[in-house]
Amino acid sequence: MPIKTTRMFVVAGALLAGCASVNPYHDASRPHHRPHGFANNYPPNPAYQRPDIGFVEAWLARIRNWSSDHAGRAPLAPILPVEPDLAFIHGNPAEPALTWIGHATFLFQTGSGVNILTDPVFEERASPLPFAGPRRLQRPGVPLAGLPHIDAILISHSHYDHLSAQSLRTLYRQAGGPPLLIAPLGVDLWLEKHVTGGDRARIVKLDWWDKTSVRGMDVHLLPVFHWSARTPWDRNATLWGGYAVTRPGFSFFFSGDLAYSKDIQDIAARFDGFDLAAIGIGAYQPLWYRNSHVSPDEAVRIHRELRVRRSVGMHWGTYPMGQERLDQAPRDLALARAAQGVAEDAFFVMRHGETYRPHKEGK
Repeated sequence: MPIKTTRMFVVAGALLAGCASVNPYHDASRPHHRPHGFANNYPPNPAYQRPDIGFVEAWLARIRNWSSDHAGRAPLAPILPVEPDLAFIHGNPAEPALTWIGHATFLFQTGSGVNILTDPVFEERASPLPFAGPRRLQRPGVPLAGLPHIDAILISHSHYDHLSAQSLRTLYRQAGGPPLLIAPLGVDLWLEKHVTGGDRARIVKLDWWDKTSVRGMDVHLLPVFHWSARTPWDRNATLWGGYAVTRPGFSFFFSGDLAYSKDIQDIAARFDGFDLAAIGIGAYQPLWYRNSHVSPDEAVRIHRELRVRRSVGMHWGTYPMGQERLDQAPRDLALARAAQGVAEDAFFVMRHGETYRPHKEGK
C-alpha cells in the first residue's frame, strides 16, 4: 500500500476516535442549542450544498485534501513576508495596531494597553498528526518568542487551524502570567482539559451575544454560520462564533470562520459599524466549501453590510485549506472590490509579519 494511502487511513483512524457527548450547556430556551451540541441560526445556502456527499465521504474528501501535494495550489507569484517591527510592537501601549501572524492569527493591540491574540496557531501543521494535514507554507509573521505579553486570547472555534493545544500551552506559560482565554461554550471545557490543567480562573466561556469585560473593553461573541469538530464524531459539540471588541473611540470585528448568512444583518443591527475588521477570504473552492467559508466577493459584502471603515483579508496564503491557489484570494478580492465599488484601501491584504496602523496612515 502506498505510503500516502497508508497515512490517509492512519489520519482517518485517529479522527474516528471519540464519541458523541451530552451538551452540558444545553438550554432549551435558546434556539441554537441542542442536547448534544449547537446549531446555526439559519439554514445552509442550497446553492452550495453537496447532495451527493455524505458524512464519510465528506471526511475522506478533507483527508485527501490534507494529504495531497500542493502543486495545483501553488501561488502564481511568491508570497513574501516582511520582518516584523518588534520595536514598535513591544513599545506600543496606546495606538491601535493589527499585526498579521498568519491564517487567522493576529496580534491586535487595542490602543488601550491591551494585547489580544486571535486563534493562535503557530505549528507546522494544522492537524492532529505531525506527518499529515495542512502544512504551513509561510512561517509565522511573528514567532511565539517574539510576542509581547498577551493579555487575552480570542478563540473562534475548535477546528485545528484555529485551535492549537501546543500554541495555547506555550502562551499560557508566558512570562508575566497567563492570558485570559475567551472561548465559545464547550471550547472552555477543552481548554480546561488540554491547556490549563484544570484551572478555570483564566477561562471565560461565552454564548452568542454574551460579552465580557477586559480592562475597560467589551468583548462580544457573535453568531456566524459555521460548524465545529475535532473528530468526525463531535461535530457541533462545541459552539463557534466571531468577535467584536469595542471601547470608546475604537471597535474591531474578527470574523473567525464563517459562511455568508443573515447573521451578518443581525450583527449590523446591534453595532454602529466597525473601525477595523479581519474577515476570512480564503478556502472558498470547491463551491461546497462556501457553506463553511466566504468567497472574497461575499467578504466584501460583509464589509459593506457591517459598515466597516477598513477591513483586512485573512485565512489565505498560510495553510492550503481550499482548492484555490494560495494567492488566488487577493486577486479575487480586487475584482470584488471593483464590482462592489469599494476602495482599494478600504479592504486589503497584509503580508505575514506586517503591522497595520490605522491612525498613522490616516485611515
